[in-house]
Amino acid sequence: MGFVIIPGIDGSDAEHWQSRWESDWGAQAVRIAPASWTEPSWDDWQEAITSAVTEVGATGSDGAAQEQLVLVAHSLGCLAAAAWLQAHPGAAVGFLVAVPDPAGPQFPAAAAGFGVAPGALGSAAVVVASADDPYASVTFSREVAVQWGATWAEAGALGHISSGSALGVWPQGRELLRRFLDGTRPASSAPDGRSASR
Repeated sequence: MGFVIIPGIDGSDAEHWQSRWESDWGAQAVRIAPASWTEPSWDDWQEAITSAVTEVGATGSDGAAQEQLVLVAHSLGCLAAAAWLQAHPGAAVGFLVAVPDPAGPQFPAAAAGFGVAPGALGSAAVVVASADDPYASVTFSREVAVQWGATWAEAGALGHISSGSALGVWPQGRELLRRFLDGTRPASSAPDGRSASR
């Protein structure tokens, strides 16, 4: 199994759960490397995802072909990941955490070129949301999950589920990911966006 780490704007620092998971996964994980972390370019980020998928997807650490690829995205990275999945149906599955609302008051002006992928993604995905995320309401995240044909899961009141949330390795998130990969396939098990955790 291979993992593509897709952080939000400016990337994820060492204290972020994405960075900790990436360290745990070792050669199984590749982080995207766009040239435009601070002033995100849509095309640059899409190309960065493709490059990372190619890098990690060819072979696993044992030299065997990967059986499954997982896009592990946070914040702005979720918008980029969703669009990539829609353009490459079936190529990977998506673990999408803290999807931001592009129309929300906190959305960064530098990322104005990023939006919500219209319609179903064509791949299994789960949208993980916080009850008090300043970048998106619970209502927005539920609606996006339904639009994308994804499962929706609320993780509690964790802010933006970022380094500022002081989650460490975020074991709850690892459990959500494990359950998703073990068979909680949103496109088939909950097409109407029902929560994966209820």
